[in-house]
Amino acid sequence: MARTPLRSDLLEQITARVLDGRLAAGARVNEVHLARELGVSRTPLREALIGLADRGLLVAAPGRGFLVPPFDPDEARRLYPLVAELEALALRWTSPLELAGLPDALDAVADEMTAVLARGGDLSEVDDRWHGLLLSRCPNPHLLRLIAQTKPLLKRYESCYFGGAGRAGESIGEHRRIAAALRDGDLDTAAAVLVRNWVKALAYLGKDDDDHRAPE
Repeated sequence: MARTPLRSDLLEQITARVLDGRLAAGARVNEVHLARELGVSRTPLREALIGLADRGLLVAAPGRGFLVPPFDPDEARRLYPLVAELEALALRWTSPLELAGLPDALDAVADEMTAVLARGGDLSEVDDRWHGLLLSRCPNPHLLRLIAQTKPLLKRYESCYFGGAGRAGESIGEHRRIAAALRDGDLDTAAAVLVRNWVKALAYLGKDDDDHRAPE
């Protein structure tokens, strides 16, 4: 007998469908179809959908159920600087001694990113690991929870607006400069480059806005 997904599993599986476009931007969530696909009843599914609406990943529309929000460039312009400052704050919460032990491991993950880029692969999973490692010594669970809840809102825009080999290579270089600054004990530079790494993505925003507008 197949195991019924836990609530955390449901949240993760529905989030993945929003991020990869299986639940398309601007579309209504078909609860009957999704419940059957996930192997759950409507009650736990609705609880999970309400939770994701509370986080902003879905919208609860009276009389229509739940909708995936359309892509909104203004939302991206708000989210990228927010995540940048939250991650920089998490870095500042971390003790210098803990940070000093990270650069070699960060560089190893950056090496993986370079290899994936050379193969033309998807960097998102490796990039997530790099940022997770960077913040892994932060002792503030409330801050880390806020980052974890905010990032999925941002990641919807990654594949739609940003990317390309040029930007990816530049981003890997910034990752290496962050590790080098931490190796030198220069937290200010590391935090500044981290913020720049996130915010630079906004330069790519708006080039193809018309391609990602929801149908009227």
